[in-house]
Amino acid sequence: MPMPRPAALPCPCQSDHPYSACCQPAHTGERPPASAEALMRSRYSAFALGLGDWLLASWHPSTRPATLEADEGAAPKWIGLQVVDHRQIDADHAIVEFVARCRIGGRASRLHETSRFVREDGQWLYVDGELHER
Repeated sequence: MPMPRPAALPCPCQSDHPYSACCQPAHTGERPPASAEALMRSRYSAFALGLGDWLLASWHPSTRPATLEADEGAAPKWIGLQVVDHRQIDADHAIVEFVARCRIGGRASRLHETSRFVREDGQWLYVDGELHER
């Protein structure tokens, strides 16, 4: 069970805003993310905070897994996010390229992905992503 994050702490997505004014409203259902980038940031924060329910809820049903299976090894500790690009394709489609850094068992790792998002019924959803090789 994830530990609650004090709302006054900086948001894990490194937006320079407190968690209470950034990703927390999405995580609690108070306010949906206003853009694909905001959704991607809320998903990163959800990974960092262990909010699997939010990850599944923000995933498009056509590509969403039934569950989030944890790897058998050490869980990643998410330590940084850099948004490289955010492009609005049209009113309901966008892509976000990002680099997320983590530590797994003390070793540094990074995930570089270009993610696709779609807006349905006013809600942005993650569809899928293309990983970039180093």
